[in-house]
Amino acid sequence: MSAQSIYDQAPIGALIRYSDGTPRPPQRFKHKLAAWENNNNVGRFVRKVGSRTIGNHTTPASFTLHQGDFGSAGVVVLKVFKTFSVGSRLTFTIVERPRPGMVRVLDRAGQDAELLHLAADRSAAQSWLASHRYSEAILDVIADDDAAAASGEGRTA
Repeated sequence: MSAQSIYDQAPIGALIRYSDGTPRPPQRFKHKLAAWENNNNVGRFVRKVGSRTIGNHTTPASFTLHQGDFGSAGVVVLKVFKTFSVGSRLTFTIVERPRPGMVRVLDRAGQDAELLHLAADRSAAQSWLASHRYSEAILDVIADDDAAAASGEGRTA
């Protein structure tokens, strides 16, 4: 799929794989492998932003993938995100869609909301939210695909 297709079709919370089509170098070539992994990896779809015009400059639409957290003893020190323009030349694949019944914890309502956490159910989402304290966060229950198309995916506060 193209980056534009992912932007248009992938739901927030989906696991996305991206690739430049080159073969993976052997493990012993550390620098080549690190460069390859920059264009060939997997991330959780956490945000999409429409195109914007500021002055005479237009920024194309984009989406962001969360690639991982780094830290120790339960303390996250670094969160790694990667943002792609809809014009990216990489190829993308939806590896996993969020299952119906799962709950997205979003940082705010609206188009530019960012996924903070993907929980298995509402009680797990409320528990996560109680321990992480985001003041404007909302819970978004993932509906069945057919119902989601008709209802707009049923966001609740």
